Amino acid sequence: MVSGRSMREQAGETAADLLVEDPRVAVVLAEISTGQFGRALDHDPSRAVNVGIMEQTMVGVAAGFAMEGFLPIVHTITPFLVERPLEQIKLDFGYQGLGGTFVSVGASYDYTAEGFTHHAPGDVQAMLTVPGMQVLVPGTAGELDRLFRATYANLRPTYLRPSTAANGETRDVAVGRIEVVRRGADATVIAVGPMLDRTLEAVAGLDVTVLYATSVAPFDADGLAREAAGAEPVIAVAPFLEGTLAPAVTAALAHRAARFTWIGVPPTILRAYGTPADHDRERGLDAAGIRERIRRALA
Repeated sequence: MVSGRSMREQAGETAADLLVEDPRVAVVLAEISTGQFGRALDHDPSRAVNVGIMEQTMVGVAAGFAMEGFLPIVHTITPFLVERPLEQIKLDFGYQGLGGTFVSVGASYDYTAEGFTHHAPGDVQAMLTVPGMQVLVPGTAGELDRLFRATYANLRPTYLRPSTAANGETRDVAVGRIEVVRRGADATVIAVGPMLDRTLEAVAGLDVTVLYATSVAPFDADGLAREAAGAEPVIAVAPFLEGTLAPAVTAALAHRAARFTWIGVPPTILRAYGTPADHDRERGLDAAGIRERIRRALA
């Protein structure tokens, strides 16, 4: 991994590396990111295909590769990868038990100026409806590379969610494991992927535990139950639709009473388009907004 790459750039480079290193790998695109995935397309056109703006076809072609013993990597912009062909993902991969890596770009609203057609804060919730789906939300390009390589050949459908926002430090993350960043007594805060740095800024001076999750499914229920013992409320800060983590977190703590607060993208539409930072600020997902929500939960 080259320092300074965006997660999107790293996704293309890792896909190309895997295509070169492993003859079982295939890459299927739908016109988006052909520049970032150019090395893969040039290396072997028989295993790296751009089907054009036909997202359902993209998923069907990837399923065909999987049925022939290949390990498909599928990529396009988030709403056109997750929402438009969700039925194909559900039937072609979930129902048939096929493995493949679905790598998005643009969630939740990185394509801010293109409007609501290009926003997809509900992508993780949608993918969790597909049987067997793993969902991974890296916080840096290095973490994306690590998680990508760890899962591409495990014969399970996996959703990998890059973003333009990134943390400043790459951590030793692993699939299905929560990382302990700091411990405190007054609350347990779970920061997901690129929300970690702003969450740490938000809790400065507060006596709270901060856990870091890049693996939404499988979720580290045992790790949460162990680290959240006695530190309430439990607060999840996520870059996708608020409440998406509720089933996993409440199931992990079902053995005891607990209070929860969900901080994420609310189900609202912003019609005045700006930068991702503008959207975060308007939705209370910058450090100041997160701190205010946490302080209210502690009151």
